[in-house]
Amino acid sequence: MTEFNNMTIVAAVEVIAEFRSHGDMSVLEVQWGFVGNSSSKSARVASWAHRATAMDALQVMTENGLVHLGRAIVETAIKAPESVRDTDAWKKFVAGLRFDGFEVVEVPTEPRNPWETPRNTVVLKRMLPTDIPGLDFREAEDEVTTLLVQSGFTVAKGHLEQAVSAFQRGEWSLANSGLRNFYESYLNEIAVHFSCESYQDGKAKRDFLGRLQPPFLLAEYNEWNENSQKPQYVQGLMSRMHPHGGHPGLSEEEDATFRLQITLVTARLFLRRYRQRMKEVTA
Repeated sequence: MTEFNNMTIVAAVEVIAEFRSHGDMSVLEVQWGFVGNSSSKSARVASWAHRATAMDALQVMTENGLVHLGRAIVETAIKAPESVRDTDAWKKFVAGLRFDGFEVVEVPTEPRNPWETPRNTVVLKRMLPTDIPGLDFREAEDEVTTLLVQSGFTVAKGHLEQAVSAFQRGEWSLANSGLRNFYESYLNEIAVHFSCESYQDGKAKRDFLGRLQPPFLLAEYNEWNENSQKPQYVQGLMSRMHPHGGHPGLSEEEDATFRLQITLVTARLFLRRYRQRMKEVTA
């Protein structure tokens, strides 16, 4: 798996095309050692993206040393001027970076000479440590999708696909809605598989999973508790996903990113547990 997903790289090239001329892009091609399709900007975008996402993508020389072509493209795109940061391409680019575990930040840079004006430098920053297993959300999505297919949870899978697609487009409110539906859907499907009546509402199904013997939602981990006054992760996350009822309106990018991350990690935990329970039943 490459450092950046295909959508991030395509959006990065689109961002570059917004503020770099054909001549500028030709110079970059010489520096990076390949020839793109220069018949039009759109053709050039496609050819760059294709080269950067290919299995045998180039290692190219940049100011930061020898890096993957995709990384070089991303590092060039983050230097886009303010005028480009209102475009759809920039919005897709930033959403893709967040899904890859990065964010674009500005850090103050001291001027080299006393007469120069202080300025900020735009850099890529990892949102989470790289050496802790289970925090790559692209890997999480891939595993969760596989687990959903193995379990036959097609409705939940559809909600997840809609949520991720909306997130990648920068449509935060729609992404949040899809994630809420996904979270509730796979828990409902697990409960029904364990013989909960399908007509029960979501809260009743989650209670069923807590009362099941052996329980699926574990009281000792504070995932569920018969006493509603005690801490309960599952219900607490459900409340966090519905801060203003079913239609919370537009949400900030930061909040949408948090919801995506915690939803994927939580789903991976519970779907792994479900698959393990199925193996034990059939063993």
